[in-house]
Amino acid sequence: MTPSARIQAAIDLLDAIIASARDGGPAADTLIARYFKERRYAGSRDRRAVRDHVYDAIRRAAERPETGRAAMIGVALERPEVAALFDGSTHAPLPIEPGETGAEAGAVPGWLQPLLAAPVEQDALLGRAPVDLRVNRLKATPAAVAPLLPDAVPIAGLPDGLRLPEGFPVEQQAAWKEGLVEVQDAGSQWIAAACAVQPGMTVVDLCAGAGGKTLALAGAMAGRGTLIAADTIRSRLARLEPRAARAGATFIETLLLDQSHEGRGLESLNGQVNVVLVDAPCSGTGTWRRNPEARWRLTPARLDRLVAEQARILDFAAPLLAPGGALVYATCALTEREGRGQIDAFLARHAGWTAEPIEIPVGRAHGAGLLLTPGHDGSDGFFFARLRRGA
Repeated sequence: MTPSARIQAAIDLLDAIIASARDGGPAADTLIARYFKERRYAGSRDRRAVRDHVYDAIRRAAERPETGRAAMIGVALERPEVAALFDGSTHAPLPIEPGETGAEAGAVPGWLQPLLAAPVEQDALLGRAPVDLRVNRLKATPAAVAPLLPDAVPIAGLPDGLRLPEGFPVEQQAAWKEGLVEVQDAGSQWIAAACAVQPGMTVVDLCAGAGGKTLALAGAMAGRGTLIAADTIRSRLARLEPRAARAGATFIETLLLDQSHEGRGLESLNGQVNVVLVDAPCSGTGTWRRNPEARWRLTPARLDRLVAEQARILDFAAPLLAPGGALVYATCALTEREGRGQIDAFLARHAGWTAEPIEIPVGRAHGAGLLLTPGHDGSDGFFFARLRRGA
């Protein structure tokens, strides 16, 4: 592919990504993989260059552009070397017309800006994310892993945390293949630490998904006790099984719940659980470093639905706790409604519950919980809080 043809390929892909974001279709990575599967003539350099162009355009535009051409022209108007590739040659985009405008640059959609928590450093939300690892204590120690990953550096305050440069191919390393480490952002590791689980406890990860935090809890429990990973989507839980096997966390139990009737499936656990983690569905505003396209999918109506769903999950999670048990609520979101507002509303609805401090050396106190942000803490963005049920 010529450099100009790569720009046209990026425009074609951006058109597909914009339509998919508008209509709730597949994610950008999926569309890019499909595009090149159908175009075997594109070499590895072509694929890498086109992907870089696509993500440069995605990261630059906070609002969903009208067209892929507008998205790419936005980049071109700031980078003359890209603008020169709009030359009208074979397989190239037509020249940029005088007065033709591109997508507007920005970090956060305009409608969302006033809804973000006040301390959030917006410009840092789109920086490149490193590769964070958690040493799996069921199989290894940091000292044993260090020689296997000489490029890794410790993450301050996280005894089991290691950090590698952005894009490091960790899944090709023996340490990952043998289950000695798991890819997990530092913020997620802090949330698992805030659960303060111990061996022998009964613990429920209520929105377990593919089980990243479940595996961290398993390591802290040293393989002893009852650890249940629950979710309403079978395909997500299915992804946990091979991960747990690789990690040696074979004591994890999975529980598939019926959407909208989760309480029925959890009834037998009411009043018996020491710790419940609610890593709730959310806007994902804290993960834009890894998924900048999510800005193009979020709408006010979708945010309303997510806030209502978070409250519903908290309400059926609460009865699971034994007296004195802890409910840890977390979202990878940085809006007030999904964080501080959600916890304030829960405490107003449920008597006998109190928020308690979380003693970790990162984050900033925010209402009844803690806020982690990429700009302040170098992790993905999270809000989390620990609530204690009265004895």
